[in-house]
Amino acid sequence: MRIQHPITGAMVALITPMLEDGSVDFDALASLVEFHIENNTHAIVSMGTTGESATLNQSEHIEVMQKTLAFAKGRIPIIAGTGANSTSEAIELTQAAKDMGADAVLLVTPYYNKPTQEGLYQHYKAVAEAVDIDQILYNVPGRTAVDLAVETAVRLSVIKNIIGIKDATGDLTVAQALIEQCPEDFLLYSGDDATAVEFILMGGHGGISVTCNVAPAEVSSAYQAAFNEDRKTAESINANLYDLHQHLFIESNPIPVKWALYKMGKCDSGIRLPLTKLSPQARSVLEQDLSNLGVISR
Repeated sequence: MRIQHPITGAMVALITPMLEDGSVDFDALASLVEFHIENNTHAIVSMGTTGESATLNQSEHIEVMQKTLAFAKGRIPIIAGTGANSTSEAIELTQAAKDMGADAVLLVTPYYNKPTQEGLYQHYKAVAEAVDIDQILYNVPGRTAVDLAVETAVRLSVIKNIIGIKDATGDLTVAQALIEQCPEDFLLYSGDDATAVEFILMGGHGGISVTCNVAPAEVSSAYQAAFNEDRKTAESINANLYDLHQHLFIESNPIPVKWALYKMGKCDSGIRLPLTKLSPQARSVLEQDLSNLGVISR
């Protein structure tokens, strides 16, 4: 039986729009929040990987989360990205998110320092005990160089305010193991656009999506069809997004998605070093996808 929860469905891993000089464009951020509310996105993740959390300092990080909440005005759940490779910093950011009224937080596995599975368990347990807010684990080993084992996720799933996991491995055998071993009320989210529809058809509760930045209505419709166990419709909608799912990772995320939104007129083309603008050779590929979707004209 599928869990009913306010934070399920199509969730966008929102970019942080920037001007050419790299400063955060809060006017564009307000417009993007409206864009997602109008197009049936079910929740917004602020300051996740796609939000360039690694290139903003802590005060900017907190301000972007605050502004996103202010622009949303309670009309859509806001999940704040508060992960860090320092447990104390993750606790500080998580406390800030709670204080500002975030609906939940998303905590990426501590990156670079490569903790053991016991270290990961103790890290997440410490954050959960320190801050009373709903918390979502986030496993993306392709970026962090550490993999949260299914067994560790299952250990953590019984902690009261750890409510779910975003699994971005793209490995559906991992998804199946999580579905089979975690408690029924533990929320399971895909973090891989290419396999998200199948993840939901297997029993997942939604996806935190990069593609949703560009095609929120389509992603939402595909996920809803999957929730309704209408495989044919879900796969048909998803097939039209297949090239976009792939090409939004033609270079490191969020380089392509920021370029796509710039071409759609949703934001300026600003991005912060060490990330750079999408290379000229990749632009034509992505622009063809956007043209095929009808969101730009060529």
